[in-house]
Amino acid sequence: MAKKPGQRSSKLSVYLYIPNIIGYIRVLLNCFAFSQCLTNKALFAFLYFLSFVCDAVDGWCARKFNQVSTFGAVLDMVTDRISTACLLVVLSQLYQPGLIFLSLLSLDIASHWLQMYSTFLTGKASHKDVKDSSNWLFRAYYGNRMFMAYCCVSCEVIYLVLFYLAENQTEKLVDVISNNLKKMSLLSLLIGTSLFGWAVKQIINVIQVSMFVLHFFMIGYTFLDFDHPGQ
Repeated sequence: MAKKPGQRSSKLSVYLYIPNIIGYIRVLLNCFAFSQCLTNKALFAFLYFLSFVCDAVDGWCARKFNQVSTFGAVLDMVTDRISTACLLVVLSQLYQPGLIFLSLLSLDIASHWLQMYSTFLTGKASHKDVKDSSNWLFRAYYGNRMFMAYCCVSCEVIYLVLFYLAENQTEKLVDVISNNLKKMSLLSLLIGTSLFGWAVKQIINVIQVSMFVLHFFMIGYTFLDFDHPGQ
């Protein structure tokens, strides 16, 4: 039915979708959290984890209210990567060797970007569509929402606990982890229950990078073979 002159469209702008509004709140929470990270560690940890919880809430709202959008997906992914990257940079300044955290940062960003780009090249609708993958761990990770959530939460928990435990800028990472695992405390329990999920997440990141590299070389080989047939 044609709209009457002067009648406004009733369609809600994508920028005002409920999950996207939650995304804006996450950005504000992270900005304020990192402004407090060196002066109030407990407040930072609380706000950072609250932002992480909102990440799950906005996904649920997107499905519940049928407000899934490309803008929301990009906002969500960029917020996740930047917040984790900032935390890893902070940890690299608190622990020795800091290169460990910078390497994890590079792996995290590279693996997610390459996975998204690979999805674009193959024409898939989602980077989580890995049904045709031959790697069983890769399929298990993306095919089971609860398992993937456990691994993602484990990473954030370990990074937050390490941040909370750091007392100066000369801490040795191995010593802090080993000493706290020997203690019977809530923090040692969190580290112990999160190590497996964190390790799986890093393996998945490596798989994503290696699969893209393999896919890239296969495309290059096919192109060369097509360009020089019979040679």
